Amino acid sequence: MDFLWLLIALALGFTAQQIRLPPLVGFLCAGFALHALGIEGGPALEKFADLGITLLLFTIGLKLRLRNLLAPEVWGTACLHMASLIVILVGLLLIPTLMGLSWLGVLDWQAAAVISFALSFSSTVFAVKTLEDRGEMKSRHGQVAIGILIIQDIIAVIFLTLATDKSPTLWALLLLCLPFLRPLLNHFMERSGHGEILVLFGIFMAIGGGELFELVGMKADLGALIIGVMLSGQRKSGELSRTLLSFKDLFLIGFFLSIGINALPTMSDLVIAVGLVLLVLPIKTLLFFGILTRFRIRARTAYLSTTSLANYSEFGLIVAAVGGGAGWIDQQWLMIIAISLSFSFVIGSIVNVRVHSLYASIEHYLHYFETDKRLASYVRPDLGDAEILVVGMGRVGSGAYLAMRETYADMVYGIDADIDKVNSHQRSGHQVILGDAEDIDFWHDVDISKLRLIMLAMPSMRDMQQAVKFLNNVGYSGAIAAVAKHDDDRIALEAAGVHESFNFYAEAGAGFAEHARQQLEIKTPSTR
Repeated sequence: MDFLWLLIALALGFTAQQIRLPPLVGFLCAGFALHALGIEGGPALEKFADLGITLLLFTIGLKLRLRNLLAPEVWGTACLHMASLIVILVGLLLIPTLMGLSWLGVLDWQAAAVISFALSFSSTVFAVKTLEDRGEMKSRHGQVAIGILIIQDIIAVIFLTLATDKSPTLWALLLLCLPFLRPLLNHFMERSGHGEILVLFGIFMAIGGGELFELVGMKADLGALIIGVMLSGQRKSGELSRTLLSFKDLFLIGFFLSIGINALPTMSDLVIAVGLVLLVLPIKTLLFFGILTRFRIRARTAYLSTTSLANYSEFGLIVAAVGGGAGWIDQQWLMIIAISLSFSFVIGSIVNVRVHSLYASIEHYLHYFETDKRLASYVRPDLGDAEILVVGMGRVGSGAYLAMRETYADMVYGIDADIDKVNSHQRSGHQVILGDAEDIDFWHDVDISKLRLIMLAMPSMRDMQQAVKFLNNVGYSGAIAAVAKHDDDRIALEAAGVHESFNFYAEAGAGFAEHARQQLEIKTPSTR
C-alpha cells in the first residue's frame, strides 16, 4: 500500500503543480482519495507525518531570530489577534443556541471557546512552505509571520500541556542547562562536514530533542523547536537547514495525506466547513491586517504577512482532538475543522501564487490603512551616487557585487531583504542597504535616476519577473541583467523585459575557466 500512497500523492501533487498550485494542495486531495479507496493510514503514515512536523519545527528553530519574538508587532499581534478572534467566534457560534436552534448539538460557551481557540491558529506548515517556495523566509514580512506563528505554537503547547493533565516532572529543570551545551553541539555540527554525517546529525538533534522533552513530561514538538534555536546563528546553521530541506518536504507529504485519509466528510460537514471558510476566514484575515498596521507596519509588509497567516492550522486539529477527547466538543467538529483547514489551504495556495501581482492591483486601497508614523527601525533607502545596483546579496549576488566593485568601486551598491546579510556586508565595508525588490514602495522611495545597470540575483525567477515589472512601472530606463538556473528561465526573463540573462551553472563553468586562464598567463613568465 506504501507504493499506492506514493503513486496517488505524486499524481495529484504533479497535477496541482501544473495548474500553478503548490503540490501540498494535491497531497491533501490525495488523502481524501486514499480514504475513498478504503485505504487506512496506519502507524507508518502517522510516523511519517510526525517526523515531518518535527523536522519542520527544528528547521524553523535553526532560522529563528529570538529578537524578532520580542518585537511588539510580533507578540502583540499574536496575542491581540487570538483574543479578539476568540471573542468574535464565540459570539457567532452561540447565536444558533441563543435562537433555540440545534446545530450539531447545542453548543455551550465552553465548547464554543474550544472551537474558536482551535480556529484562531494559523498553519506553520503552510506558511513556511509558501515562504520557502518564494524565497522569502528571511524577508521582513516572512520574519513577522514566522514570529507570530512561533508565539501561537508556544500558546498551543501550553494549552496541550494543561489540557492533557501532563505536567513537567522535576527533571524538566535540567533543561535549563541546555544552553551550556551549545558550544559542544556547535563543535559537532562544524566537524560533521557537508554530507551524510551532517544530515544524520540534524535528524538526530531534531528527534533526540523531541524525545528528551517527552521524557521530562513536555511536548516533543517544543523540544525540536528549542534544540533548533540552540543551533541557530552559527556558521553552519543555514547549511544544515538547506541539507534537511528535502527530507522535511518528503516527510511532510505524510502530514498532508494524514489530514484527509481518516474520514470522508458528510454534506452537513461540508456546508459548515464552507461557512467557516467564507464567513470566518475573512474576519481572521482582516483582523491580522488591521492589527499589524496599527503597530505601524507598512501596508505591504502587513499584507504579505497576513496572506501567509490567512488559513487554519494543523495545531487547531490537535487542539480540537484534545477537546473532543475531554468531552468538551462533539467529535464531528474534528472533521469540520479538518475540511476547513483543507479549504483554507486551497484558497491560500491560489492567493499566495499571485500574492505580489494582487498587491500591485490593490496597493492604492491598502495604503489608507497605514499609520502616519513608521516604525523606528524604518530607514529611507539611499543609494548615494550608485550607477550599478545588485539586487539579492546571496552567494551569486555577493560574488557579482565584489566583481563589479573591483572595476567601478563606490558606484556599485547592493540591496537585500535579509537584515543579517545586510549587517554582515556593512561590517565588511560594503555599500549594501536593506531593501525588498518585490516591494513597489521601495522603488518609489529610492532614487534610481542615476542607475545605469541593475543586476538581479534573487532566489526565484518569479521574484525577478515581479521586480522587472515594478522597475518598468516606476520608469526605469537603464539596463537589467539577471541570473537563471535553467534555459527556459532565461527565455521567460527576457520575455519579461530583462536585457541580458545568464545561465548560472553554465556561466559558473565559463567564469572558472576564464579565471584559471588568467592565472596561468600570470604565472607562465615566472616559470620559464
